[in-house]
Amino acid sequence: MKFVRYFLTFGWLVLIFSLFYDPISSWLTYPNNTLSPLRINPDICVKVQGICLENKPYPLGTNIFWGAIVPLSIISFVVYGHELWRRICPLSFLSQIPRYLGWQRQKRRVDPKTGKIRYELIKIRSKSWLGKNYLYLQFFLLYLGLCGRILFFNSNALALGIFLIVTIFAAMIVGYLYGGKSWCQYFCPMAPVQEIYALPRGIFTSKAHEDPRQSLTQSMCRTVNKAGKEKSACVACQSPCIDIDGERTYWENINKPDRKWLYYGYVGLVIGYFSYYYLYAGNWDYYFSGAWSHEANQLATLLSPGFYLFNHSIGIPKLVAVPLTLGFFTLGGYFSGRMLKKLYKNYLWRHKRFLIKEQIQHRIFSLCTFFIFNLFFGFVGCPLIFPLPPAIEYLFNTFIIMVSTLWLYQTWGRNPAAYFRETIANRLRRQLGKLNLTVSPFLEGRSLEELNADEIYILAKVLPGSTRENQFQIYLQVVQTVLEQGYTSSPTCLEMLQQLRSQLGICDEEHQTVLEELGVEDSDFLNLNKQKILSN
Repeated sequence: MKFVRYFLTFGWLVLIFSLFYDPISSWLTYPNNTLSPLRINPDICVKVQGICLENKPYPLGTNIFWGAIVPLSIISFVVYGHELWRRICPLSFLSQIPRYLGWQRQKRRVDPKTGKIRYELIKIRSKSWLGKNYLYLQFFLLYLGLCGRILFFNSNALALGIFLIVTIFAAMIVGYLYGGKSWCQYFCPMAPVQEIYALPRGIFTSKAHEDPRQSLTQSMCRTVNKAGKEKSACVACQSPCIDIDGERTYWENINKPDRKWLYYGYVGLVIGYFSYYYLYAGNWDYYFSGAWSHEANQLATLLSPGFYLFNHSIGIPKLVAVPLTLGFFTLGGYFSGRMLKKLYKNYLWRHKRFLIKEQIQHRIFSLCTFFIFNLFFGFVGCPLIFPLPPAIEYLFNTFIIMVSTLWLYQTWGRNPAAYFRETIANRLRRQLGKLNLTVSPFLEGRSLEELNADEIYILAKVLPGSTRENQFQIYLQVVQTVLEQGYTSSPTCLEMLQQLRSQLGICDEEHQTVLEELGVEDSDFLNLNKQKILSN
């Protein structure tokens, strides 16, 4: 993974350098280069506000960045989840350079009893303004980035290069100021995009919650000790953490208002982004031909009319029209998403189908991701695929539809209860194996290892012929998992735990004994009506 990260970082830096100096790639766009599928056809007229754009050779740096690097990263979110990209992201790696050099900001702590002095990394407090509102900040930065892309960065290689360098230095400064992956968690404008496409899980995402014995899961921070083995380098910069268990983060935050703004607003933002090309040029040829990625005078159009409708320009400067359009569509997407959720709830009520609110919200979010993923790739691949043979376009579109459909099929039935059952399934399986029960005749010849999480959970609740000691030990193992994995802040988890306790017949005295054995002094720690946070 280090090699992949170094390779991608080097390639990204080379691409940034090419934005400032590239005497080579423009050769592929020469009209007389008949061997290149990217050559300019001088006979094609792409009109913008009724005027044909000038066709002349151009370097490919901006085309590669917008047409290949950004789409490939989004495909990786859906296919492999967040964990692959988080471990190889060049910007994430560069933000960690201060940590590698030991140049991070620290604060001095003095033990009041012993007087011993220690230094610890500074973290963003969960109750600070940034800790509570970081997702709004990241979404706003994403909005500014898309506005800047249309106005400044799309075809101006110099402006894009400066923007990327400034972003790299910003990531490194955050890496110096705060510990952990604070840039990724609190500032990076791509982090909201990762949440939308990568959560609750990608098609091939590893399942961090199914084996509580794993010490290093998904993309959590790690380092290598002297023996050459990986060990955790987590400083708890955020909890719950997407890098430790992405699906847990998804379920614990699913009902927060910022998630609704993220999903619904992002759908509107992307629709507004692609729609603006038509509203500006008066036709779709401007976008689908890829002319926007090598327009020679992008900065010179900032004060020109920002809209061109029905063969008439509208005298609102492009500098103002772009943020207005994207903001309008973002708000429209948010309110449309809320309306869609109400319609779906009414549909379920009319058909007497009752789902918990987390599952209803999850299905609406899944539909948003499925829709915007297909819409995004219906547009984003065109500038590079447009010059290629039609067969490649058909294969690309087929691949995108297959990936999105498989993702939706895998994601649609997920719910927090199933996630919790999968979390405790391994512990229950090991504990049931200690009972020496003859269960194969009742399981159609299958062993305990062949049962899925739901079947293990049901078997643990019925426990035919088991003793009180066995029931007590099973309950203890489940409670231990809940405490170790920090699920005491999850209402769904605590509710299921209470159900299991009732099924096993665990009385208050036995419940208190379990807590004492596990070192918990607060008897209300697992009380559904008196939830405690993970840090407690």
